[in-house]
This record gives sequence, C-alpha cells and structure tokens, in this order.
Amino acid sequence: MTNQTLIRQQLQQLLDGRNAHMTFDDAVANFPFDLINTRPPNVPYSFWHLVEHLRIAQWDILDFIHNANYIALEWPAGYWPDPEAQATAAEWEDSLARFRADRAALVALVNDPEVDLYAELPHAPGYTILREILVVADHNAYHIGELAILRQVMDAWPG
Repeated sequence: MTNQTLIRQQLQQLLDGRNAHMTFDDAVANFPFDLINTRPPNVPYSFWHLVEHLRIAQWDILDFIHNANYIALEWPAGYWPDPEAQATAAEWEDSLARFRADRAALVALVNDPEVDLYAELPHAPGYTILREILVVADHNAYHIGELAILRQVMDAWPG
C-alpha cells in the first residue's frame, strides 16, 4: 500500500466518523421529530439548528475547495440558520440528506487518485485540499459529539 492510498483511507475514515468518533448517522439515528426544534437547557440553538450548522459549514468548505470565485459567508451568522427558524420533519430530513451528499462529495474528492491533496488551491494560496478535509472532519467531529451529548441531556436516545 502506498502512502497516498493510506492517507486517503485515513481521511475517508475521519470524514465518515469511524474509529474514535461517533458517526453522523449514529448521532441522528431515530431522532424524535418532536424534538428537532427543541433547545436543550442553556443552549441557544435547537437540534435542527445544530444539524443545519454542520451542513452549512461542510458545504462552505466544499464550495471553497471547488469555487475559484468563492465568497465567504458572514461570520458567524452565515453559518447558522435564523435563530427563530423552525424546521418541519421534511426540512430535518433534507438537512440530513444534504449533509450526507456533501460528505460523500468530500469522500469522493479524497479518493480520487487524480487529486493532489497537498497542492495549494489555485484560488487560495496556502490552502490545500488536505487542510480543508482536516478542518471539516475536525469541525464535524466536534459538533457530532455535541449533538450526541445534547441528545443524552434531553433523554432523546431510543430505549
């Protein structure tokens, strides 16, 4: 196995949340729809806000990698839904599906042997795909863990 193959496998596992991190799918499995708009005690956002934040941040990094005309979102407001917004069950499912689709696009990028993970992005000197993958994986792991803990606080795990 080459070093390139090994690093690609390790990055895929990091994005998928295997090994030391809970997976996104495990964190949202059988989530009770009646709690998606609930704000846990002392938390200024709901479960859906947190999932949507994960989705937006991950999409933003994917856009940054691919888009030579990338425009950064306003920080921090652009990375969160409106604080008063509430989701329907369909919007919750849409957030989950879009998060998964963007994660799959990142995994495909990592696994593409034609992609140089170490090359600087042409439109962003000093930034590499490797760096961006590590940032998104780190951010996802942090908030997926938060989601799991908040589910525990709210007694929102099945059985």
